[in-house]
Amino acid sequence: MTNVRIAAALCFLAVALGAFGAHSLRSTLEAHSMLDVWNKAVLYHFIHAIALFVLALYGTANRGAWWLLFAGIFLFSGSLYVMALIRQPPDWLGGVTPLGGLCFLAGWAWLIIAPRL
Repeated sequence: MTNVRIAAALCFLAVALGAFGAHSLRSTLEAHSMLDVWNKAVLYHFIHAIALFVLALYGTANRGAWWLLFAGIFLFSGSLYVMALIRQPPDWLGGVTPLGGLCFLAGWAWLIIAPRL
């Protein structure tokens, strides 16, 4: 049940960050040409949080996929959120985003080859 709550909290956070970016941060994100980056982070965050929720409810045999998708949200969306908010993000932060993307791919690949859900 803990994974269900974590997934639900991540869904809540995706909605909150989407609204925050659309309203409170919009002018700042537009000024730095980062609104699209923020929206991409929210989109991937929300899609994968919903997947985590479904896996937490029905995919007990695929905890590895759950953790890979969780790591993907943290690394991919998290790095994009930080890059969008910081005027001059450190160079290494751009290298974190693809690692999150690889976690997403690995999580979905896990589900493709998994014996059952």
